Amino acid sequence: MTENPSQKVELANYKIKVFLVDDQKIVGETVRRMLEAESDIEFHFCEDPTKAITTAAEIMPTVILQDLVMPDIEGMTLVKFYRAHKQLKDVPIIVLSSKEEAITKADAFAAGANDYLVKLPDKIELIARIRYHSKGYINLLERNDAYDALVKSQKELAAELAKAGEYCISLLPKTMEDENVKTDWRFIPSEQLGGDSFGYHWIDEDHFAMYLLDVCGHGVGSALLSVTALHALRSQTLPNVDFKNPDEVVSAMNEAFQMSDHNDLYFTMWYGVFNRQTREISYISAGHPPSLLINSNGDVQQLMNDNFIVGGMPGFPFKSTKAVVDENSKLFIYSDGVYEIEFDDGKMWEMDDYIDFMKDKAGNSETEIDTLHEYVMKMNGEEILDDDFSMLKVILK
Repeated sequence: MTENPSQKVELANYKIKVFLVDDQKIVGETVRRMLEAESDIEFHFCEDPTKAITTAAEIMPTVILQDLVMPDIEGMTLVKFYRAHKQLKDVPIIVLSSKEEAITKADAFAAGANDYLVKLPDKIELIARIRYHSKGYINLLERNDAYDALVKSQKELAAELAKAGEYCISLLPKTMEDENVKTDWRFIPSEQLGGDSFGYHWIDEDHFAMYLLDVCGHGVGSALLSVTALHALRSQTLPNVDFKNPDEVVSAMNEAFQMSDHNDLYFTMWYGVFNRQTREISYISAGHPPSLLINSNGDVQQLMNDNFIVGGMPGFPFKSTKAVVDENSKLFIYSDGVYEIEFDDGKMWEMDDYIDFMKDKAGNSETEIDTLHEYVMKMNGEEILDDDFSMLKVILK
């Protein structure tokens, strides 16, 4: 089961660990006694320099006290080994020397040491330096842990968002074709969770409903509102509403989804009903871009009327409009993300240019949506558009 990314991550509780490497037992015992009263300091001693690296990797000290003059392996060499070791490369090293020599100090710092003490130092000074270096290293470990936890949490969150995005897409309708209508669509969100949704269905044997809504913003909040609004339309659960009447539908949606009740989120919406007997579309564009009705001769009609956004004003008097539909006309319903495109030269695509593009492609292609998307992606010059790309095509036979 995937861990909830919102759960608090428990970070390790690090303790000060001192690791002394010195071939003289008397030095080890002296340092042990210096630290004996410090209950928060854990002391480890290694007399054999050949075992220093292995032992240090097992202990994982917060500071290493390294003697310079030893048999078999010189202390300066061990300093270099520590710095080359994956686990020990950041552990602070305090070099212990019997002499106060500038050249030796310089060599020690060049090899990777953090500090230099002439042994044996004063107890108070030694403890102060141990605490100082250990605190800095522990802070580093805690930052690394916090970063790793954040990366893990972000990956888990990204996985959950991906699942949510897949779920939102699964709610969109399957393409359909019967003797009266044929549909096609593309939905390409600008983020994992987009604010667009759309659908269509037969209300009865004569009336076919088509709708697309665009919630302001992106992310989880917008996606949740979009899915909820889509469900209300698809399931026709709005009370006392004739879904063949766009006025009633959008008015009821406006009352049900007031932005003051939904974290100041609102949406634009296009809702239309095609009557196959009269070949008329009744429609409302509530703050939404005009849908394009393109007949077989290539004539374009913009289906748009003057209505406010959904959720912006209680009791707004939404009014629908009717349009006559020729046989085999194509209706394109879309969000503003398909035409509000900033090209890589900084210019914006004009609405008239977009309509001309669609008019040309609608008369010469069955893949208008893909052709449009490929074009705007090329002209935009980015891998992802700034807004959701949502377009629904309905051929009214």
